[in-house]
Amino acid sequence: MKANRITRVNELIKRELGTQLYHVINQPDFDPAAVTITHPQTSVDLRSCRVLVSIRGDETEQERVLSILKRHRTEFQATLNKNIVLRYTPQLRFVIDHSIEEGDQVLQLLQQMEATGEVNSAEDFQVEDGTPPTE
Repeated sequence: MKANRITRVNELIKRELGTQLYHVINQPDFDPAAVTITHPQTSVDLRSCRVLVSIRGDETEQERVLSILKRHRTEFQATLNKNIVLRYTPQLRFVIDHSIEEGDQVLQLLQQMEATGEVNSAEDFQVEDGTPPTE
């Protein structure tokens, strides 16, 4: 039961932070479209929340945008407190998530291998029992 509640809280926090990116930070050098809230991880006691964010750009741009997010952490928390009714408002901690970039790199490698003929296309792969994959 607790796992379902934490999952629902994480989804609420993700949705609320995504909409508040456009309202809380009003800086001309901040592009909210470059930031994606990928996965909040709220603790069981609802006291803290590690927010994984994916930021488009090179490493220096990612660090700059992450520092802006960290600077506005208390404003995000105040908005969460106002819009989501919880016993405790979790303390937010923003962390860069590189999983989307890593996934893109894997897809690029597969495309390169497919283009050079090192691997067949996905339709040619078969499941262990010898049947073609179903969609």
